[in-house]
Amino acid sequence: MKALTSTQYFFNRQTAFYRGKVRDVYTIADDLLVIVATDRISAFDHVLPKSIPYKGQVLTEIASLFLDLTSDIVPNWKLATPDPHVTIGKRCEAIPIEFVVRQYLTGHAWRTYRDGGRLLCGNVLPEGLKENDKLPEPIVTPATKAVSGHDEDISADEILSRKLLTRERWEALRNISLKLFSRGTEYAASKGLILVDTKYEFGIHDNQIYLIDEVHTPDSSRFFYANTYEDLQQAGKPQRQLSKEFVREWLMENGFQGLEGQVMPDMPDAFVESITKRYVELYTVMTGKEFKPRSYEHVVEEIEENIKNALIKFV
Repeated sequence: MKALTSTQYFFNRQTAFYRGKVRDVYTIADDLLVIVATDRISAFDHVLPKSIPYKGQVLTEIASLFLDLTSDIVPNWKLATPDPHVTIGKRCEAIPIEFVVRQYLTGHAWRTYRDGGRLLCGNVLPEGLKENDKLPEPIVTPATKAVSGHDEDISADEILSRKLLTRERWEALRNISLKLFSRGTEYAASKGLILVDTKYEFGIHDNQIYLIDEVHTPDSSRFFYANTYEDLQQAGKPQRQLSKEFVREWLMENGFQGLEGQVMPDMPDAFVESITKRYVELYTVMTGKEFKPRSYEHVVEEIEENIKNALIKFV
């Protein structure tokens, strides 16, 4: 199966290019960003050896939906989505803190709890919980944004003592994050899903807070199916979930967690195909629409043309 692994363009008035783990980022005239969501996939801060067909399209279209659905809570960076893999938006000064909101004990939070941790980013976790149990209330567990390597958990007290944010800005961003999570929870429930946890990233533009990056996608969030949650939880069985967590679980089963000396396992084509199916499944459930996969026949040329036509309006 074909996939969009990378791009290499040069646009009018382009001033910078950056290749992230899964996105190619073009800066235009120092105040616009063109972000191409490729089909690369990462886990444990490593890019996996094979790209996932249609992943970038799914992420772009879901993120675009949620940026529109939350714009009344906080302004966001998006200006246009001229292509299924592309978002054009305002260049903001990124705040170097990820705001992770958790309502269930899963993923990193569960692994910390399982290993005896009861304090997560300043939040005290109650005793007696099982994996995937619902927490008494949503908690915010920030992480520092690492340029390379792993992001690291950090508490509100550490953020303030290190002067990474003022108290006023910390409170504002925390409250915005909880409002966004509430909106995402309500929307997910209307589609028969549970928003388990997610992360939000913010930036500053003209001294105003903007929501940046992607929102409520399977790369930034976990979702459970609501209709099977209670039965599976009571039976002590794994939850049916739509997220990237199953990719991490597969890697761990094959001896890889991104640690020094570990070798990335080869990804069978059948596993790659199963990841695509999971992403498409989430798109269908979340949007209520049939997924219309783009053609990869001339994808690199089509993306370039769509971006050039869109930039005429902004540059």
